[in-house]
Amino acid sequence: MGEKHLTEDLSRYYTLLRDPARRKIIEILGTQEKIGFKELRETLGLGVGTVYYHLDMLSDFITQDKQRKYRLNDRGKVLYQVLKEGNVPASLGISEALSHRFAKWIFLSPVFAKTVNPLLLLPLALAIFLIGGFGAAFAGLDSALFFYFPYSARDFTSLIALYIFNWIGLFLFAEIITYLAYRRVGNDLQLLTCILLASFPLAIFPYIYPFTSEFFLAIFGLKMSVSTIALFILQIWTLLLLSAALCFGKGLRLDKAIVISLTAIYINMAVLFFTGHFA
Repeated sequence: MGEKHLTEDLSRYYTLLRDPARRKIIEILGTQEKIGFKELRETLGLGVGTVYYHLDMLSDFITQDKQRKYRLNDRGKVLYQVLKEGNVPASLGISEALSHRFAKWIFLSPVFAKTVNPLLLLPLALAIFLIGGFGAAFAGLDSALFFYFPYSARDFTSLIALYIFNWIGLFLFAEIITYLAYRRVGNDLQLLTCILLASFPLAIFPYIYPFTSEFFLAIFGLKMSVSTIALFILQIWTLLLLSAALCFGKGLRLDKAIVISLTAIYINMAVLFFTGHFA
């Protein structure tokens, strides 16, 4: 019966075991019995958010004692023994499936992984941020985080300031909600870098907008303009990237990060509804 449950666990945690950092954590805890967060992070040589992320993903296999040191639970000890003896089933080989590689690039995981040194990608993140702000101003679009509204009466400078205000506000919201919900503190610069990188899809929308005219509406008989369809696709991609940003920036598991991302867009929509933008 135990072997059957173990096989089910291994199959369920296929993606987890493929990651060398998570296998290393299991090995460290199996060898040292218990370890503090700081020591574990130094041993792994990874950023705070990245270590939190891996620990969260391994939450079914580890626990914390009263001194807040990490140790393997019963399931984790069995898993460590299997990894130690090299009895991992062939189905858990570390070769990547096509779907996994596709998802990795949809979430831009290789890019976010480099934010462990945030200063490395901060210039790129700021460039994306400024491109989005200037794009909204040139296109004459009122930005409202996940949404844009045409025919703005604001001047050029105000449109840029509005765009900056929206994304800085999202960063502050992420900081507050991750602390209140999960007590995650620190790693602020990495989170800021990740969120600015996640703004990429919506940053390019103002440059697409002038070329998605209502002309296509008449040709294809669409119920929505091409710009509306393009914005919807980019909103979904941004939502996924924001979730990835929270994973890497605050070390949250993807399911928790998606809940926060959805909360952000729902609040965004509620504010726009009450201010009459959706009237």
